[in-house]
Amino acid sequence: MENTSKNKFRVLLAGLDLSDMDTQVIAYSAMLCKNLDVERIYFVHVAKSLELPERIYEEYPDTFAPVDESLEKELSKKIALAFSEVPDVECIVEVLEGNAIDKLLRFIKIKQVDMILMGRKLNLKGSGLISSRLAMKSPCSLLLIPENHTPGLNRIVVPVDFSSHSALAVEYASEIAVPTGAELSCINLYKVPSGYHATGKSFEEFAEIMRINAQKEFDHFLKKHAFQEDVRHCAFVLDESQEHADLILEEAEASQADLIILGSRGRTATSAILIGSLAEKLTYKNNNIPLLIAKEKGENMTFLEALLRI
Repeated sequence: MENTSKNKFRVLLAGLDLSDMDTQVIAYSAMLCKNLDVERIYFVHVAKSLELPERIYEEYPDTFAPVDESLEKELSKKIALAFSEVPDVECIVEVLEGNAIDKLLRFIKIKQVDMILMGRKLNLKGSGLISSRLAMKSPCSLLLIPENHTPGLNRIVVPVDFSSHSALAVEYASEIAVPTGAELSCINLYKVPSGYHATGKSFEEFAEIMRINAQKEFDHFLKKHAFQEDVRHCAFVLDESQEHADLILEEAEASQADLIILGSRGRTATSAILIGSLAEKLTYKNNNIPLLIAKEKGENMTFLEALLRI
């Protein structure tokens, strides 16, 4: 596909929380930066407070350096080690103070961040609410990395409903697949309409009709966006009122995918899957596969601009 869009990965932000999850996030960040055309990555930790009690400073005036400087120094050592083979990417450590969501959204706006990387905790300490909230509120794309995932990119899957947001997700997938050599495939969920009885055909017969129609829509989708050379194949999955998120995860795990890329929105048609709270459900249910929620840069900007005026 001839991609005339701007680099989607020029400036990244990796959120750190000083837990064991940081090692995973830093390692995954290094893997991405080694393969993609990244210019700069910010490693950001937001602390509720950076102040030590005044009496501690008074009692040990020569012992404690400013907390933010100490944290920056500690994090920089870890990052330098992980990025030893990625010399061309500028790594910047920032320690901020205050409400995590507010501070991160402000930082994203000011630094014109293209994509955020956050850990997705399962057993480690911490609720993981920050990453979940950012998935809904961020004005740029967000990549969630499960704590038990080994960095690597071999198979990328993209759920598609043939909408513009599906096309954006495939664009993201292509930009990652080409330099990494990862295999790119799609997933489409199709349904049998409730009025199929009137045709005189059985459920199975009409399901096949809908599958063939989905194949035709997919072929048109590839041709319209010039994706023919990027996408290896599409898995067409019959949706019999099961949770869409569950169907996508089952198919992704069966294909041994190590990255799911999802458009943040989609159309509300019979065959549509990228609707409602799918991105949110995948964020909560997906415990094993990194999930990239692809957004046009500037989505949710109304929320962000309101936040910046507070």
